[in-house]
Amino acid sequence: MFTIFKNTLQRNLWQLLGWGLTLSLVTLSLTLLYKPMVAQQSQLNSLMQAYGSNFMAFFGGTLDVLSPGGYLDFGYFSYIPIIAGIFSLLVGSGLILVDEERGTLDLVLAHPVSRTALFWGRFLAFTCVTAGILFISWLGFLAGLSGTGWDVSAFALLLPHLDLFVILMLFGSLALFLSMALPSRTLAASLTGGLLVASYFVTSLARVSDKLASLNNFSPLNYYEGGRALDNLNWEHLLALLGFALAFALLAWLLFERRDVRVSGTGGWKMPAWMTMNWWLSAARKQK
Repeated sequence: MFTIFKNTLQRNLWQLLGWGLTLSLVTLSLTLLYKPMVAQQSQLNSLMQAYGSNFMAFFGGTLDVLSPGGYLDFGYFSYIPIIAGIFSLLVGSGLILVDEERGTLDLVLAHPVSRTALFWGRFLAFTCVTAGILFISWLGFLAGLSGTGWDVSAFALLLPHLDLFVILMLFGSLALFLSMALPSRTLAASLTGGLLVASYFVTSLARVSDKLASLNNFSPLNYYEGGRALDNLNWEHLLALLGFALAFALLAWLLFERRDVRVSGTGGWKMPAWMTMNWWLSAARKQK
């Protein structure tokens, strides 16, 4: 499994560096802009009052955007799940299926490596790459922290990134599960992306209108703290989201164990075996 893990890390090295360095530049510039914004606090407050509380609430912020938690949430963590989620769902949906659609997965499995080792080796590498990207993003905040004047520790800055990490793993694991359950990677990534965007808008609009409160209970981003985790991270919500992420990963592994691997990438839109009546009848006979 270590060989699979190492190989997957090497395959995603440029993703790690590209996404990580880009996000770190964003976080560094965000911290460097804080003092100039404080210097124009009166104009900024007037602007926020003009936009109104509903506008601020939609983006997850409050009128107190110059507090550390409010500033980080409004300036970065409120929208970053959508941006970083693109990486998560694309890599998650292609973690196994990209080789199958290229016609190389059957050749990989012809080597003395079990499906379990292949799956979990790649999943652990995906976890480490995601954590590595957010770690580099966190370093960008640390690099500019001294210029903000905040009384915030490095560990406190790590908490919003931990919350974001769990969200990315949730949607990445969902994309991985759907790639095993649906006929193609494109369909799995598209459906996961649609659910991510829908969750974002449902949660954002629920802050403005109480009519969506009941629907918002089913939105994963409703339990995402973002920059507010700097002051108070809800560990119950964090562990619940992590539990769902692990559940999707386990379901994907079980489907991969039973999956009929397509040879040379053929049959891209063939119905998965588990969705047919014959598969369920065969499973029932085996249990008897």
